Amino acid sequence: MTALHRLFAGRLPRLAMFDLDGTLLDSVPDLAAAVDRMLVTLGRPPAGRERVRLWVGNGARVLVRRALAGDLRHDGVDEAVAAEALALFMDAYADNHELTRVYPGVVETLDWLRERDVALALITNKPARFLPELLADKGLDGYFQWIVGGDTLAQQKPDPAALFWVLEQAGVAAGEAVFVGDSRNDVRAAKAAGVACVALSYGYNHGEPIALESPALVLDDLRQLVDSCAVLR
Repeated sequence: MTALHRLFAGRLPRLAMFDLDGTLLDSVPDLAAAVDRMLVTLGRPPAGRERVRLWVGNGARVLVRRALAGDLRHDGVDEAVAAEALALFMDAYADNHELTRVYPGVVETLDWLRERDVALALITNKPARFLPELLADKGLDGYFQWIVGGDTLAQQKPDPAALFWVLEQAGVAAGEAVFVGDSRNDVRAAKAAGVACVALSYGYNHGEPIALESPALVLDDLRQLVDSCAVLR
């Protein structure tokens, strides 16, 4: 019996929803390159990958504001400067995914779930305009029946709106679905939607261990989700 079976009392969920950045893809190298290009254009010093890794998770607008502030907190950032910086970032990041990598085990896990007729959905705070080409470039296009980007709806994670929307579209009850992510935004959105949450330890959670958010299950490798040796917390 796999860890996923144990999480659902011996059955499989009807629907598996996934975050993207930090869960399926290590995208920080390209995000950091775009952030640094934006900052340098504005006459500011580059931030570097490790700082950008701490700032990722709340969509492009917040990432840019954090880069301008040089910190997770960004309340004092000028709105006009932020708007200019966001446009620069979007241009720098468009069609620039060469350094982004699919995490080990992602394709195998998605294939395993699809072969067993588990419906798949993608819910990310990344702007929707980047998703079709990025997924195709990384070989992940065609897996997901529903894709929600950070600007698809009025709300972003940790708001549960995207999860509720996918559940409604799929005709699946919250108790028959799982959400897999890597950050507190993912865990909090899943809990608010009443959906079991599986969290990956290797992603982007602002420098904090994801176990502090008390997801149903913490994994070091996505393959553990469908492997019988994974242990529930």
